[in-house]
Amino acid sequence: MKLDKIDLKILAALQRDGRMTKLRLAEAVSLSPTACWERLSRLEKNGVITGYTARINTDGFARRTTVLVEIMLRSHQQADFDRFEAAILKEPAIISCDATGGGVDYILKIASDDIDSYQRLIDRLLKLELGIERYFTYVVTKNVKCIDTLQSLNVE
Repeated sequence: MKLDKIDLKILAALQRDGRMTKLRLAEAVSLSPTACWERLSRLEKNGVITGYTARINTDGFARRTTVLVEIMLRSHQQADFDRFEAAILKEPAIISCDATGGGVDYILKIASDDIDSYQRLIDRLLKLELGIERYFTYVVTKNVKCIDTLQSLNVE
């Protein structure tokens, strides 16, 4: 599906405030309510908008330790990647997993209760014999910046 600048403005506005009324959304992107509604419906129908959620600040009720982990696999056959990825998908504490090019195969973002919980997760992954050759752990001490993807496009 091809998106134009107005579609991107609609998406960016909804990322900032997914609870805005359709009238306010139409005003924000300089469209009539009917035209805005048609575009919004098309974006939903084509799977560009897959749902509306709330961003929750867990600091208010649950202190979590965030850990970034670089993973290098021993072997680089498709079956090795498939086996590793299938195991990662089953772990709820792993909140993000990105396959990367270069010297590192994957970068994981893990939210755990504490460092001990994190280490128990790593130990479980190692016992599964997923072909992990090396891993490097980085404890996040402070989040400096986190933006939604569309905000980086500057579609104002």
